[in-house]
Amino acid sequence: MTAWNAASGPGHDLRFGYPDEAALAAAVEELVTDRVASRLFARDATLWGEAAEEESAKRLGWVDLPETSRPLLTEIAALEVELRQRGLTKVVLCGMGGSSLAPEVICAAAGVDLDVLDSSDPDFVRTALEDRLAETVVVVSSKSGGTVETDSQRRAFEKAFTDAGIEPAERIVVVTDPGSPLEQSAREAGYRVFLADPEVGGRYSALTAFGLVPSGLAGADVVGLLDDAAAARDALAADDAGNAGLRLGALLGLGYRAGADKVVLADAGAPYAGLGDWVEQLVAESTGKDGRGLLPVVVDSSSSPNFDPSTRDEVLVTYGPGFPFDGVRPASGFGATVDGRLGAQMLLWEVATAVAGRMIGINPFDQPDVESAKAAAREMLDGGGQTPTPVLTDGPVTVYASGGWLPEGCSTVVDAVAALLDRIDPDHGYLAVQAYLDRHRDRDLAAVRDALAVRTGRPVTFGWGPRFLHSTGQYHKGGPPTGVFLQVTGQPEADLAVPDRPFTFHEFLTAQAVGDGQVLAGHDRPVLRLHVAGHGDLADLREVLG
Repeated sequence: MTAWNAASGPGHDLRFGYPDEAALAAAVEELVTDRVASRLFARDATLWGEAAEEESAKRLGWVDLPETSRPLLTEIAALEVELRQRGLTKVVLCGMGGSSLAPEVICAAAGVDLDVLDSSDPDFVRTALEDRLAETVVVVSSKSGGTVETDSQRRAFEKAFTDAGIEPAERIVVVTDPGSPLEQSAREAGYRVFLADPEVGGRYSALTAFGLVPSGLAGADVVGLLDDAAAARDALAADDAGNAGLRLGALLGLGYRAGADKVVLADAGAPYAGLGDWVEQLVAESTGKDGRGLLPVVVDSSSSPNFDPSTRDEVLVTYGPGFPFDGVRPASGFGATVDGRLGAQMLLWEVATAVAGRMIGINPFDQPDVESAKAAAREMLDGGGQTPTPVLTDGPVTVYASGGWLPEGCSTVVDAVAALLDRIDPDHGYLAVQAYLDRHRDRDLAAVRDALAVRTGRPVTFGWGPRFLHSTGQYHKGGPPTGVFLQVTGQPEADLAVPDRPFTFHEFLTAQAVGDGQVLAGHDRPVLRLHVAGHGDLADLREVLG
């Protein structure tokens, strides 16, 4: 690390290090000369090349959200008061990806409760249905209006309310884009409907109705959130070498060009838990395509494996007031600490991601590989697709290996896991652990991320299925072909029907895991699935993986 520098603005602060000061200065100067910041905030769709222009032209509304979202605030505040006066103090959010990750962070920062239902796991869904239903209001969020997970969750709550003698129209609030199928059905059902800006993509939607409605109804200060973003806007729109959005974007872009195509995100004392998960979706889904991209690796702290020690293909980034690099030297030379108020941070990261996309040479607003996993899951549910055949059974664990990569002679789970880890490229590869389980009940499984990072010496991500399909799932299939994949599935305590659908929640969750595994295998990515017979067997599996 040969240099440290800083860039600050209203509501945000950026400190960063880089191995070549002249290269970073030249990259930022080029961005300033090309007026990238002012053109971005003027919604110039030509910034990412001709092939991206049509999509970009429909996805740049986020630059104006600190002001254009303000008309929502009065309506949200009035509804929040009305609901509390009716004794509805529990807010459940049914949503996936951009519809759920931002509200989760916003409410955590505000210290208010929001029950985020972003899973198809029947035990997870059942817990949400059975907890204080009489006090519950449900926000159903879907940009497309056709998200199968969200539709299934909505149906489950409609039935639960009806069975309890509660009129669903009194309890369900819908957030969607204008003209979506969900808007039409919601209005026919008499639900309260909030419409989001259709010119904002899901992962950039934190400051739209998708982020503001559930957060505001839960009691978060969404006025302050927009104020903080508005305070940072002019500095981020300026064609100036001190623009923190340009500098962070340039750092990420230069890191990628130098071979540092992983971004390790660590909490450095931030007052908003979970920001890394939101940044993960923003960066992975925006940049992971055309065989290129930046893979976010979310870790607990700057002392976690992959941050300390790091590898030469990692850019290290912390969020929060801590400045950890006094004792940590990024192996790549690239590092940054991003601090500030949440609304300003969100806008800063959105700008930096758009800038990095320009430097990498991709369209940061499309997601061409997300639909493939959805289609594979639908095919499985419809009776199509290839029914997986186990390669071995070891006690309570059944092992599946898509693509025929597993070598002969593997007879135990230990053998199979070791064979998968042997497939990781020692210079560029990564391991993605994907747990299709109850992320609250089974949260201890996430500890295997650190253990596997130590064991392999390589970047390791951990994602809860199916929610990661709406974030890093794009990168896994569209980014560089350097990943190997470990799926963990299990038997629920009890299955749960999806009302008026020919499948259950567990059947749907299994179809999502199997379908995504088959798509990954079709891209020549090694996939190993470990199916655990019962929740009690996960402790033994953690030891095997560690």
